[in-house]
Parts: sequence; structure tokens; C-alpha cells
Amino acid sequence: MRNIKNNWLVQVIGFVLVLIMTGLTAQGLSRIMPPYYLQIGFFIGINVIMALGLNLIAGATGQLSLGHSAFMSIGAYASAIATVTLHLPFPVGILLGGLAACLFGIVIGFPTLRLSGDYLAIATLGFAEIVRVIFTNMQITGGAIGFLGIKNLTTFPVIMILTVAMIAVMMWLENSRNGRAMLAVREDEIAAESVGVNITWYKIQAFAIGSFCAGVGGALFAHTTTFIQPTDFGFMKSIEFLNMVVLGGLGSIPGTIIGSVVLTTAPEFLRFMANYRMLVYGLLLIIMMIFRPHGLLGGFNFRQAISRALFLGRRIRQGAKV
Repeated sequence: MRNIKNNWLVQVIGFVLVLIMTGLTAQGLSRIMPPYYLQIGFFIGINVIMALGLNLIAGATGQLSLGHSAFMSIGAYASAIATVTLHLPFPVGILLGGLAACLFGIVIGFPTLRLSGDYLAIATLGFAEIVRVIFTNMQITGGAIGFLGIKNLTTFPVIMILTVAMIAVMMWLENSRNGRAMLAVREDEIAAESVGVNITWYKIQAFAIGSFCAGVGGALFAHTTTFIQPTDFGFMKSIEFLNMVVLGGLGSIPGTIIGSVVLTTAPEFLRFMANYRMLVYGLLLIIMMIFRPHGLLGGFNFRQAISRALFLGRRIRQGAKV
């Protein structure tokens, strides 16, 4: 029992130290990076957080959700109202944005998660459109004009710390009992239920955690752009996040990170092509999925990467001794 407690203590201390080093490194980079590249870094971090949440929903439990942008909008508006209207601190606004999205994820999860496949995708798409129309007609959110007066409170260290924290949580969840149960649900729901896995519970759990990530991403987005409107969270926004997850590889955390980085930076690198850049962008996606149908790192996770690195290190040491 003492070893278990010590192991948990070491993990927590290591996690805190990693976050501190991340914050210090990001602070140093923010002072030397040009504003343009720093802004791209902001959106890379936000998109990684968003894609990690969707990867848990679509990759871990196999639920095709097209309503991820709705949870992002809920987090964005909730945090904006908290900081602008209620004058709450920014960290509280981020937390409230994530919790509000999580709450709606649980509420919508109970009636819709009995569905699967295309039916679930249509149901979540309908939910996203309902949320968008509601925000368009609400006075407190600014309606179709948008929410004005949001302060630019998001900093590069904050985004990087939250991104690294989300990656660490997803890695821990992937290797936990709950994560293995979610993977079992994805592979075969009937077989998972036959061995005692509560399918509904784990689906809602994945939906709630993924929605929380989307809410946090929305809060960071709102305080980065300083202006949000319902059209920012349309259907194509959900498709954009789904592209990141599918390109990187469903269920792969490293793949999701790489997919987010590639699809965030690709339009920027193709700006020299002016009107043809989105055409080339789409063509590259098609070619990539033809030659890598399971994504760039489909089925690959951090545990495999660490195991291969350790194996390679042992082989190198053995070769050096010989």
C-alpha cells in the first residue's frame, strides 16, 4: 500500500514539474517568437485540446459526433459571460466554460447515445444547429451581431500548460481501467456488455470528458480572438476537428496531436498560392487518406513509442558492448 501511495505521489510531483517547465519554456518562447508565429501557436494549442476531446469520443468509444463545435461554442460563450458580464477571474471563466459544456454533454448524452453510427452523427449535428440558433437569438450573447468586449486574456504559457495537462490526462485515461473499457466498447459493444462493461456509462463518461475539453478550448478561443459569433461554430468547424482526428489516426493521441498541427499550419504554409490554397489543401487530404487510410499514426500510442525507444536504447547499448 505504501508503494502505491509513493508511486502516486511521484506521478503527481512529476506532473506538476512538467507543467512548471512547460510554462517557463512557453514564457521564454513568447518573448522571442514573432507575433504571427505566436498566433499560430495559440491556435495549434486550442485545436489540439479540441481534437483530443473528439478523439476520446470518436476514437476511444467509436461514437461519430458532428456536434463538437456546439460544445466549443457553449464553453466560449459561458467563459465570455463569466469574465465580461460577471467580472469573474479568467481561470474561473475557463473552468465554467468546461463545466457548462460537460453538463450539456451529459444532458444530450443520455437520449442520443442509444444511437450509433450515422444516426448518432445526425442527432449530434441537429444538437449543434439547435445550439447555434439559440445563441443567434439570445440577447445576453449578442445575438447574430456577436459577443463584443471580450478581453485578450489568453497567453501562450496558459495554452501550453493546458495543452500538456490535457495530453497527460488523456494518456492516463488511455492506460486506466476506464480507458480499456472504452476501447472494448469501441471494438464490440455486445462482447463488452457480456463481460460486465456498462456501455451507457462509459459512453456518457467519454462524451462528458470530451465535451469538457471542447468547452476549455472554446474558452481559450474566445479570449484569444476577443470576439465570437454563432457563425464561428458552424457545421464546418466540427468537420475540421474530425479531419484532425481522422488524419492523425482514430484512437491515437500522438496522431491526434500531429493531425492538429498539420491541419492548423497547412493553410498558413499554402497562403502563397492565394485562391488555390484550399484546393491544394483538400487534395493533400485526399492523397493522404488514400495512402494512409488509418491515419498518420493509426493504432500508435505513447506507450508503444516509449517501449520502442527503450528497446532501441537496449539494442544500441548491446551493440556498443559487443
